[in-house]
Amino acid sequence: MRTRTSRSVVIGVDSSTQSTKAVAVDTATGELLAVGRAPHTVTGEGGARESDPEEWWTALTTAVRAAVRDAGVPAAAVTGIAVAGQQHGLVTLGADGRPLRPALLWNDTRSAPQASALAAGLGGLSGPKSWLERTGSVPVASMTAAKWQWLREHEPALAAAVTGVRLPHDYLTERLTGHAVTDPGDASGTGWYGKGGGSGSGDAYDPEILDLLALDPALLPAVAPSGATRVGTLTAAAAEALGLPRTVVVAAGTGDNMAAAVGLGLGGAGLLDHPVVSLGTSGTVFAATRTRPADPGLAGFAATDGTYLPLGCTLNCTLAVDRFAALLGLDREDAVPGGGAGVVVLPYLDGERTPDLPHAAGLVTGLRHTTDPRAILGAAYEGAAFTVLRALDGLLAACGLDLTDSAVRDRPLRLIGGGARGRTWTDTVRRLSGRPLIVPAAEELVALGAAALAGGAVTGEDPVALARGWGTGAGELLPPLARSTETWDRIAGVLTAASPGLLR
Repeated sequence: MRTRTSRSVVIGVDSSTQSTKAVAVDTATGELLAVGRAPHTVTGEGGARESDPEEWWTALTTAVRAAVRDAGVPAAAVTGIAVAGQQHGLVTLGADGRPLRPALLWNDTRSAPQASALAAGLGGLSGPKSWLERTGSVPVASMTAAKWQWLREHEPALAAAVTGVRLPHDYLTERLTGHAVTDPGDASGTGWYGKGGGSGSGDAYDPEILDLLALDPALLPAVAPSGATRVGTLTAAAAEALGLPRTVVVAAGTGDNMAAAVGLGLGGAGLLDHPVVSLGTSGTVFAATRTRPADPGLAGFAATDGTYLPLGCTLNCTLAVDRFAALLGLDREDAVPGGGAGVVVLPYLDGERTPDLPHAAGLVTGLRHTTDPRAILGAAYEGAAFTVLRALDGLLAACGLDLTDSAVRDRPLRLIGGGARGRTWTDTVRRLSGRPLIVPAAEELVALGAAALAGGAVTGEDPVALARGWGTGAGELLPPLARSTETWDRIAGVLTAASPGLLR
């Protein structure tokens, strides 16, 4: 391979639930030079979902080395790096700076009782309202505050020994630089970051919430002004592990959803221009806004630049559908064209976050002797897509938009994530939404967003503007299909009827 000696290259890292991806990007042009990958292991039964943070670090070094090697650039060409990580995970550090136990992941639902108790425990009966006003979100099982509370109740001796509390991306950034730092975007998913205790002084760790959690603020990382803030350079150990110079600039980084928004070129834009649907292990819907809607069904996240990224999240998306395919002995693309043929699947295999049904199990109804297994798989797609699109409708309504207005309903959705590459997924979203879709050509938007943050730290440019210049959000426009209101109404009816049972 020809060595590219004249390039300045930045590395963007996406440390997700299942794997790490690292992209090597030409800082000036945005050309994707190479992608390195390494898997993660997730363990746990029932509601437990855990991973060893040390494995994330090993995966990061493996993926970065592979990306630099395959890019054909000398190590000296790499000028910056940033990490985007799965949100909400709880990493607990001991006195030696290493994890005391496996991290509790975002999709670990054991902390559902703690989330409910916390929601009621701030401001008495007005607890949920107080949480919305302070943090933009009401605690659910996925959020870090609930996981910390679970740890205190179930492993009190370990909680007492903790000397540092980190999010996944914080932990990896600290391994790179030796500095404990986070950013506004990922911090906004903890449950303890918001309006500075109501002081009106801007977003910060909320002392009243930290008191409620018995969490010493000294255990938390500093909050950089944005994910593109330069927070240091590589330590000697990190440089050796990565095979890179110590002069490589490290940006603060952010959470995966915030990085995806940067990769799409979103930041402070109008909501109507950019509703995003992400189909991955989880399904997410989000948009860049200048104000944060107060809706208990949404996460009122900050964007990495301190504007807002209201988001709805479902736990069961591509992984749940793939599980149905495996149970039926089918390939994921074997679903009957056009859907479930009267079958309804609510694929809540891990409980569910939106709607908030943490103890729910999957449900299949409408079976006949003549039911084709491929129709059941089609119904699993429909159930997962319905749940995600229903969350999108909730987000748009919370932002004051009229869902009956054609100007709202006809706006294209930006479809990202692994599911956006699947024909059945795109067809199902088009049928249930009746909307056109823009499917960006870039496949690693989270990692590309992280690369733009690294580029911003190196050059001083706005990372969103940098990503727009790179064109990472551009892609194919798929025309709408006629909206299947019959399918939508059938799934909605089953969900309404089943919800009391699913809650048990």
